[in-house]
Amino acid sequence: MAETLERRGMSMKVRAAAALTQSPQPVICLDQVTKSYGTVQALRGVSLRIEAGESVALLGPNGAGKTTAISLMLGLLRPSTGRVLLNGGDPTISAVRRAARLGAMLQNARVIDLVRVRELLDVFRSYYAQSLPTDELLEIAQLREKQRSYTQHLSGGELQRLLFALALAGNPRLLFLDEPTAGMDVASRRRFLQRLRELHRDGRTIILTTHNLADVEGLSQRVIVLNEGRIVADGSCEAIRAMASGQVVSFLAEEPNDQLLGAIPGVLRLERQGPRVVLFTRDSDALLTELRRRGMATPHLEIRGASLEEAFLALTRKEDKA
Repeated sequence: MAETLERRGMSMKVRAAAALTQSPQPVICLDQVTKSYGTVQALRGVSLRIEAGESVALLGPNGAGKTTAISLMLGLLRPSTGRVLLNGGDPTISAVRRAARLGAMLQNARVIDLVRVRELLDVFRSYYAQSLPTDELLEIAQLREKQRSYTQHLSGGELQRLLFALALAGNPRLLFLDEPTAGMDVASRRRFLQRLRELHRDGRTIILTTHNLADVEGLSQRVIVLNEGRIVADGSCEAIRAMASGQVVSFLAEEPNDQLLGAIPGVLRLERQGPRVVLFTRDSDALLTELRRRGMATPHLEIRGASLEEAFLALTRKEDKA
């Protein structure tokens, strides 16, 4: 498994390098970027390009380098080595950021207290030449009934929606969203994701980071998976699922058989879910044929495609060192 993922990683590096020579000019371009904090290397030779109008999910476990990558794209950090471009310019230059018409909703963002929701939106709108109307921002963020409330009296989900409205104040064409649905209830989250789909259909470029993989399905046309500072996968949700696990075969089996089952050719990974054994494979037909050849029973058999979450775990889990 480790060797297979390593070969894929090399293949993706070749594709990434080739992509950097494409035209027209991408909205975001990272070329062999590294970023270190003292002895800690957060990004290791990352190359990617994001085109105008794409909806991209940047996924990875804690410490994978997602926040660092977003900070570099926004010009909040400079790379240790390599090159970062925003519409062909240096994102650390304020004029380049203004020209890009970007908005950002960052995970660690805060709003000031002792100001009403509507007043804060009015202030933010005044910074932009092409801002959205305050009433439209209140509607987008589902905060019309809270417009006269002070910010310190908002719930966690309401604060998230306010941060979203502030990110949209300048009517951006490029939108960064870092863990945007954190703290939202189910209904608010559903409406929020629907609004993002509408913004994307309007031609906006959206870059999303999230730990809630359900947010990605149906929203992001492209998924980039980071692990330990490197890109380990880059493609559609369907391609990521196929790359890591393909298919899932599960049935009732005694635990003493797990070691034997895990050693069968074609089994990429084995998990135990109570009385059921779950086998990840690229070819369920070949695996079932082998199980029958060995005389192994498969009571209550289920076959399905791997979920994005299962693929993500397969791509980012640490391999056994034995």
